Amino acid sequence: MNGLSLPAVAGALMQRDILVAMRRRADVLTIVFFFVIVASLFPLGIGPETKTLRLIAPGVLLIAALLASMLALNRLFAADYVDGTLEQLLLTPQPLALLVLAKIAAHWLTTGLPLVVIAPLLSVQFDLDIGASGVLIAALLLGTPTLSLIGAIGAALTLGLRGGGALLALLVLPLYVPVLIFAAGAVEAVASGLGAAAHLSILGALFLVALVVAPWATAVSLRIALE
Repeated sequence: MNGLSLPAVAGALMQRDILVAMRRRADVLTIVFFFVIVASLFPLGIGPETKTLRLIAPGVLLIAALLASMLALNRLFAADYVDGTLEQLLLTPQPLALLVLAKIAAHWLTTGLPLVVIAPLLSVQFDLDIGASGVLIAALLLGTPTLSLIGAIGAALTLGLRGGGALLALLVLPLYVPVLIFAAGAVEAVASGLGAAAHLSILGALFLVALVVAPWATAVSLRIALE
């Protein structure tokens, strides 16, 4: 990696992580099936009342996406930690924070993007109209990368710890709450006939803050975990 430019190294790292994820299709499918099952249980349990379903749809779909995205956080750095890849990344001359960002991007492409794609199909069972479904997609496109960025910090902090999964949930869930509130608020605003621009703007701001802070904080946490 010493003779390669930063974009080439980051691109190769992303491609490697995506290929590894595709070879472990069961892990990706588990996340998708979990999202589908959790989102589908609520209409079955509550009943066919469309007004109630429209009311709960934003919260249910976004909470299901949040929980599904957490399933893959433990695997974000675990395999690289075991086989020594993380130690090699620390020895490269490229900035570790940007390499971490490449890994987070690959993680989102294989775990977050499938949730964004399938969410409009699930919104049909909640009787959401096209406008609300479009805002749901926009909220997920802004929210799920933010969840991956925040989750990466927790995954790095708990790397190699016994019982790290439970500790990871305790660390990241409080930080996920603002994303959940504003994403659900955007969909609810459109469903109520109001504009969603303010909520989406705040989601965008949260994403930009996470994009700047999370890779650096994750890199620092990885260095501490490997010392």
